[in-house]
Amino acid sequence: QVQLVESGGGSVQAGGSLRLSCSASSYMYTRVAWFRQAPGKEREGVAAIYRASSDKDYADSVKGRFTISQDNAKNTVYLQMDSLKPEDTAMYYCAARDRSGVLYRGPLQRDSYNYWGQGTQVTVSS
Repeated sequence: QVQLVESGGGSVQAGGSLRLSCSASSYMYTRVAWFRQAPGKEREGVAAIYRASSDKDYADSVKGRFTISQDNAKNTVYLQMDSLKPEDTAMYYCAARDRSGVLYRGPLQRDSYNYWGQGTQVTVSS
């Protein structure tokens, strides 16, 4: 079992920055991703990182603006969000997968992950 707790959300003006943190209760995960969901929209994958190699994947909408990183000693994954836009406004969720055999459908596919945090709200005003 892996429990995830997000923090760092808030309100910021367009062009500003925020740093989200995802703290895991154990090291028993292989990959972590950040997803977001705006009202009335599907949950979409934003960025993912592989624990062992730090290989990273990004959605096209955030490439060059968001950076995912990790501190394995702290079982924590970060999402640095720069040049924020109003369309980045959403609830941001941290997700993780372990070695339990959950089918892997890709780094930014929600079905690839079997643990989820409660979310942290990010609001970007114009």
